[in-house]
Order: sequence, then structure tokens, then C-alpha cells
Amino acid sequence: MTMKSIFLFGLVAAALAAPQPQKSDQTAEIIKQDFDQQVDGSYQFSYETDNGIKAEETGSLKKASGPDASDVIIAQGAFSYTAPDGTVISLNYVADDDGGFKPEGAHLPTPPPIPPAIQKALDFLATAPPPPSSRN
Repeated sequence: MTMKSIFLFGLVAAALAAPQPQKSDQTAEIIKQDFDQQVDGSYQFSYETDNGIKAEETGSLKKASGPDASDVIIAQGAFSYTAPDGTVISLNYVADDDGGFKPEGAHLPTPPPIPPAIQKALDFLATAPPPPSSRN
């Protein structure tokens, strides 16, 4: 083989070994987008991309309840997308100063149910009088 042939084969091998762009590496285009903000601090936005991602949120400004507190934004919304395995993931949420961020979705883990005997004991403890204080 000539030196040119070896060089050509090496160049082709290097080109084939280069990382190929994956579908997930591509950017998604926004096909729909809305945003509205009012002077009172409330807002609403939504968007949708060509790869199936959708999101929407509304929010409002909650005035502080006291001089030491600051105003907070109360928000609620939802988003959805398709996971790599083809499952559609949907999440709804509420976020406020009382409960924080509270998401809900079928894909989120949930705690197992409390066994009946444990629930009975918890119910009893919740209604039982406090124990007498001991003097040590």
C-alpha cells in the first residue's frame, strides 16, 4: 500500500469514529409561547416545543402579612414531556409560602400505606392525655 492509501483509510476511520449527533443533542424549537404580566405582579406564561415539551404557570403576588415579612409569589402550573422510554411525564404543582413547592404526578414515588396496627397506635397517641411530668 502506498502512503496516500494509508492516510486516506486513517482519515475515513477517524471520521467514522467521531461522535455522531444524537436526537437528544439537538435543540428543540419553540412552536408556541405566551407571556402576560400585570402591574399588580400577577403573571401567566405557557410554551410548547416541537419535541413535545409543554409548560404553563400562573402566579400572583401575595402581600406581606406583617412588617417583618416580605411579599411572596403564589404560583401554580404544570409541565409535561416524553421520557426516553416513551412514557409521557406530567407534573402539576402549587408553590406558596405556607406549603412550599407541592408537586403531583403519577411518576412520583409515594410512601407505602401505614399498617392498620400502627395507625391505631398513632390515633391513640394523638388523643391520649400528656404523661405526668417526672421529678428527677
